[in-house]
Amino acid sequence: MQRSVLDYLEESAEKFPDKIVFADDKQKVTYREFQRQAKAVATGLIEQIQIGRNHPVVMLIERKIESLSGFLGVAYSGNFYAPIDYQMPAKRIELMLETLKPKAVIVTENTRKVMEQVRYDGPLMELQELQCTPVNQKLLDEIADGRIDTDPLYAIFTSGSTGVPKGVLVSHRSVIDLIDNFKEEFGFDENIILGNQAPFDFDVSVKDIYSTLKNGGTMYVIPKMMFSMVARLIDYLNEKKINTVIWATSALRIVENLNVFSKKVPEYLRTVMFSGEVMPNKVLNYWRKYLPDVMYVNLYGPTEITCNCTFYKVDRQYEDEEALPIGVAFKNTDLFLLDTDRKAQVGPKEVGEICIRGSSLALGYYNNEEKTREAFIQNPLNPMYPETIYCTGDLARYAEDGNLMFVSRKDYQIKHMGHRIELSEVEIAVNALPFVEAACCIYDTNEEKIVLFYQSSEECDKELLRQLGKNLPKYMFPNRLEHFEKLPLNKNAKIDRTWLKENYIL
Repeated sequence: MQRSVLDYLEESAEKFPDKIVFADDKQKVTYREFQRQAKAVATGLIEQIQIGRNHPVVMLIERKIESLSGFLGVAYSGNFYAPIDYQMPAKRIELMLETLKPKAVIVTENTRKVMEQVRYDGPLMELQELQCTPVNQKLLDEIADGRIDTDPLYAIFTSGSTGVPKGVLVSHRSVIDLIDNFKEEFGFDENIILGNQAPFDFDVSVKDIYSTLKNGGTMYVIPKMMFSMVARLIDYLNEKKINTVIWATSALRIVENLNVFSKKVPEYLRTVMFSGEVMPNKVLNYWRKYLPDVMYVNLYGPTEITCNCTFYKVDRQYEDEEALPIGVAFKNTDLFLLDTDRKAQVGPKEVGEICIRGSSLALGYYNNEEKTREAFIQNPLNPMYPETIYCTGDLARYAEDGNLMFVSRKDYQIKHMGHRIELSEVEIAVNALPFVEAACCIYDTNEEKIVLFYQSSEECDKELLRQLGKNLPKYMFPNRLEHFEKLPLNKNAKIDRTWLKENYIL
């Protein structure tokens, strides 16, 4: 019986001890050495601070592979890691620490100075020193004997509506379900070479890290600057023979916007997976034109259900203005659509809120019972025994072929000029236009206006509205247009709607 993701590392280290498991632009590490480093970190934590079990340990991370040995080291110690980007504002780091009340904060030589600006009086431990601790295998075996699969593995923070970030706590079992599903559905094996784009404090990276360990593969941490110098990105993918990427939609959009493939293409890619935002088919069709033999997978799911709960393997051609399905649920995950009151399922073809049950559910929001109770509720379809479901806040409907179609966030559905409008429908129409590189809509409730923010090489308001008239009724037209040469992105590579709202909506 598999009780921990550490089993992935144990098995792969035994099979492929001298194979490179992780590499960045400065370092690389074999399975054998990575395992030793992680066990050393665990031993140091236990021996130096008598840490106990199932407590949070913060990792103040850089985009370097050494952070990963810290993650697994915390897991070996019987506790859970909480990655925090060292470039976060000090006040936000303090909010996270206040929520977690961690047993320790692990820093590196480079991130230690950040903690000088943060109010924290607990143990501060340096990763490089922990990695030099002699491994106490007997001690680690004792911890392993008491491990169960519902023990927490990590807490990843998402933004909170009150301004206080929420720490989503995820168990080993949930990650095991996800990664085992990925192996089965997408044919991952020891030949997988992943190109990591996601930051380590963003849950997309969970799929990269643990798919690598599960399959005995190799993961390269792609330097962030490569996504600003995209021609070099393609060279990098080819140099490292990367065959699998699990990227944010915006990363694929950058390649399309700059028409990089007209000059060179990735030669080894066989699987391209994307998530985070709705994929414009214009972008997907560009990739499929140049890389027709690749398997493309649209993934959907919030952090609270352990990265992804549905998938769609793109199996036909889509017009630019069409919507792409989010597909079907992974095995061991049940998905249904509830009405506005969250009391009953909606009828066939009706729009409802996506709700999830199964072992993919997070344990809740750490140290935040109120927010946990709001989103993780008793299954209204089952009054007979306790059963928790997660309500995503996302609206969807089923297509005739049985695939799920994402409609919008609940808060993106508006009433405007007497009509109910899905802002995502406006976004799909705008993103399909050949001269628009990216776009999003926000509703200004005070002015009762649909505000469109779009990215293109030059301002083209009149032509944009003229083209929209071919696909949308006038009541769905944006009332105000804001042109950008480059739309702002948040740290997770999504369009930064919060920044746009704060700066453009009064």
